[in-house]
Amino acid sequence: MRVLVAQEYSGRVRNAFLKLGHDVLSCDLLASEDDSPYHYQGDIRDVLVQPWDLLIAHPDCTYVCGSGWHWVVRGRVEADGRPRIAHVNEAVAWARMYIDGEETAHIPRRVVENPIGRLSTLIRKPEQIIQPHWFGDDASKATCLWLHGVPKLVPTDMVPPRIVNGKKRWANQTDSGQNKLGPSDDRWKERSRTYQGIADAMAEQWGNL
Repeated sequence: MRVLVAQEYSGRVRNAFLKLGHDVLSCDLLASEDDSPYHYQGDIRDVLVQPWDLLIAHPDCTYVCGSGWHWVVRGRVEADGRPRIAHVNEAVAWARMYIDGEETAHIPRRVVENPIGRLSTLIRKPEQIIQPHWFGDDASKATCLWLHGVPKLVPTDMVPPRIVNGKKRWANQTDSGQNKLGPSDDRWKERSRTYQGIADAMAEQWGNL
């Protein structure tokens, strides 16, 4: 299959498909972390027009995540002088392009991945919500999948949680349920990485369609 992985710099999904022999290209405005020759650094629209069999897109969630929505309500103005809602509208437009836009209509199989946030109300509800601990990673991060032409992912390796005061917790969580990653300049990069188990499941299950 010819597979395009949009807005991915880590290479995890790309490399999972490469290992199975597929023709894969990742694309992001950032350089690939592993300096792979199978990465295009630039605008995704430069390569989106090519004949792909499968698109897996990871649009930026910064302005559509639930945790930051209060800034929209408060009318926050961002550092570039534009109101936050303008950034939200741009983020929604990018996600909509991947989900059901004319620019991607020629690709028969499409997957859009994003954490739980506002896309479910601003565009439509996802076909599936998955967890990394369904696929062998000791972590909790509810992730939405908008699917076109592919089936839902089937869990491959359920990781049991630890129980704290009767509540389920995984290794990336504190006992109170917060994410263990503290504030930092690259926190967004660490949190945006696709878990390896999910990447492997995507390649194994969607690469055989």
